[in-house]
Amino acid sequence: MTAQDPFDARKARASAWFAELRDDICAAFEALEDAQDWGPFKDLEPGRFERKETHRASEGEDDAGGGVMSVMRGGRVFEKVGVNISTVYGQLGDRAQKSLTARREIPGLEDDPRFWAAGISLVAHMRSPKTPAVHMNTRMFWTPGAWWFGGGSDLNPMVEVPEDTASFHAALKARCDMHDPGYYPRYKDWADEYFMIKHRGEARGVGGIFYDDHCTGDWEADFAFTQDAGRAFLEAYLPVTNKHLKEPWTEADREHQLFRRGRYAEFNLVYDRGTMFGLQTGHNVEAVLMSMPPLASWP
Repeated sequence: MTAQDPFDARKARASAWFAELRDDICAAFEALEDAQDWGPFKDLEPGRFERKETHRASEGEDDAGGGVMSVMRGGRVFEKVGVNISTVYGQLGDRAQKSLTARREIPGLEDDPRFWAAGISLVAHMRSPKTPAVHMNTRMFWTPGAWWFGGGSDLNPMVEVPEDTASFHAALKARCDMHDPGYYPRYKDWADEYFMIKHRGEARGVGGIFYDDHCTGDWEADFAFTQDAGRAFLEAYLPVTNKHLKEPWTEADREHQLFRRGRYAEFNLVYDRGTMFGLQTGHNVEAVLMSMPPLASWP
C-alpha cells in the first residue's frame, strides 16, 4: 500500500466496520452465555472470548498484515466459537493469482500483483445438538485493477427444522431487499450451490446467502450492502438459537452432532475459498483453521 492510494480511506472504513461488527457479535454471544441458566452446563462459568493477535508471514515490509482472533471455548452455550478479523496485504503468488483469475478477470494483475484484503469470519459450534452451528463472513478485496466485496451467512443444523430455516432466510432476505430485490434470490442460489459437499452429493446445511465478486461500480452502495449482510447475521441467528436452548437432548443426538461436524470439516478443508486463500497467502494457520470443530466423528 502507498500513501497515494486513493482507496486508502475506503480500506480504513471497511477494516473499522469489520472490527465494529466483531465487537457487536462477541457482546451478543457473551450475553447469551450469561443468560443460560438451564441444562447440563449451567454450573460452568459463562464463556468469554479470548483475543489473540495473528500475523501473516511477511516477505518484506510491504507484504504483511494480520488480525485478531476472538475465540471462546467450553462455554455454557458455545462449545467453540471464533470471530476473527484480519487485514492483509502484499503480493499475490502464482497459486493465489490463478485462484482469483479463475473466477474473474483482474486487469493488470500479472504486471502488478499487489493485493489488500480485510474481513470478518465467524464459525460457531454449539454445546447442544438442538442449536444449529452457523457460519458468517464479510470481506473486501482490492487490487490495483479491481475491487469487490463478498460474504454471507449460512445455517448448519444437525437436523433441519423447517420453521428455523424459514425464519433464518427471512431475516437475510429482509436486509437484501433493502438494497435490491434481486440480491436474495441470486445469493441464496449461490449459497445452495457453494455449500455443497460435492464428493458426497450433500448440502452442508440449509443454506443462507453467499456472494463474491460483488462490484456494481458504486463502492458506497456495495459497502452499505455488505454492512447490512453483516447486521443480518444476529437478526437471523439469535432467535433460532434462543428457541432451542432449553430443549433436552440425548447421547444419540450428540453422536449425530459429531457426525455432522465431520461433514462440516470436510467441506472447509476441501472446498472453502477462504481456507484455501488464507493458506496460499501465508496467513496464520491457527486463524485460518479456526472453523474446525473441537470434536467430530466419521462412520
